[in-house]
Amino acid sequence: MASQDQASLSGFYSWTDTLEGVYYGPGSTKTALPKLLHTLGIKKALVVTGKSLHDKTEIVKEIEGILKEHNAYGATFYDIGQHSPIAGIRAGLEFFTQLGCDGIVAVGGGSPVDASKAILYFQQKETGGQTLPQIAIPTTLSAAEYSIGAGYTDDEGNKVAVSSQSLAPAGIILDAELTLATPDRLWLSTGIRSLDHAVESLYRPLIPLPVKVLCYAALADLFTYLPKSKANPQAVDVRQKLQLASWMSLWPTKREGYSALGLSHALGHKLGAKYDIPHGITSCLTLAPTVALQTKIASQDHKELLAKTLFYLQQPSTGSVEGDILKLSSLIHRLVSDLGLQSNLAQYNVPHADLHKIAGGALGSQDDPNLPQVVEMLKNLY
Repeated sequence: MASQDQASLSGFYSWTDTLEGVYYGPGSTKTALPKLLHTLGIKKALVVTGKSLHDKTEIVKEIEGILKEHNAYGATFYDIGQHSPIAGIRAGLEFFTQLGCDGIVAVGGGSPVDASKAILYFQQKETGGQTLPQIAIPTTLSAAEYSIGAGYTDDEGNKVAVSSQSLAPAGIILDAELTLATPDRLWLSTGIRSLDHAVESLYRPLIPLPVKVLCYAALADLFTYLPKSKANPQAVDVRQKLQLASWMSLWPTKREGYSALGLSHALGHKLGAKYDIPHGITSCLTLAPTVALQTKIASQDHKELLAKTLFYLQQPSTGSVEGDILKLSSLIHRLVSDLGLQSNLAQYNVPHADLHKIAGGALGSQDDPNLPQVVEMLKNLY
């Protein structure tokens, strides 16, 4: 039987089935969107976005103008709330169908992008045939545009997901100019979400070694440029570098199924929709303590991958693998604090009585041997 180290030298990589291109650069939307419309053959697009972005900025109007200029505008749907409630998805699907649209341009954070995937998923189930394409234009660092899964909130308030190889956006535009109106707390906290992607991809099953190296690069850039973005929110070049770091943190990779990256993400899914905690903030809460917990529960191979992060952060080793992991946890905690993103479960009225259920749900079973340690970790988040 091959050791874990030997196993990491064998594997498979392919990008997501649907991806036709990622365009990036300040102001790139004006030229990239028409190219993607042509490549994907979209003749009538539904713009899917959130109410704040629609009502409080000119970004959606700019996208609408480009679509109208190329005779590809259908309408705009902006009733998408945080965590993509199913009611908004149903309404969006009805709107999409009534108008006879043949694609979606999603503008905003993870909620519009995931809601768009869900709309297209249910549209395909209703009509048969191929899943219609999505172009994603993100204005946060949540990185939802790189995955095949659509997370949304069901009628009972639980976070659920659908997935298909055909759901990953077919075109992505990373235009930092369009992120300038994003509120600072949302921008920075979704940056920690990207950090969460990068860290947990180091121990996510079946992630190829070259993609892990991209995660190390993402980690280094997020640690460098998030504080710079906080200090100067209007620095477009810094914001563009952060968008590229977010891309590297969740590099488009074809997988057999959709699953949370690791414990921090799984906890975020259980905490987010149920207690109305933004996903960026769930990562601010759970990532640092989850990394520390890996010293007790991770395999030796995964511990070494985490410890190696210090090299990419240009930090000296403590002299031990476990010590290096604890130092990484401390560095993440300090970054969250320096960005002004500290919070606790009490602020979001998470009952202590729910902790066993949250931990068991994240681990997949109330019988998981790590349950007591995860519950104890959650208790320390008050």
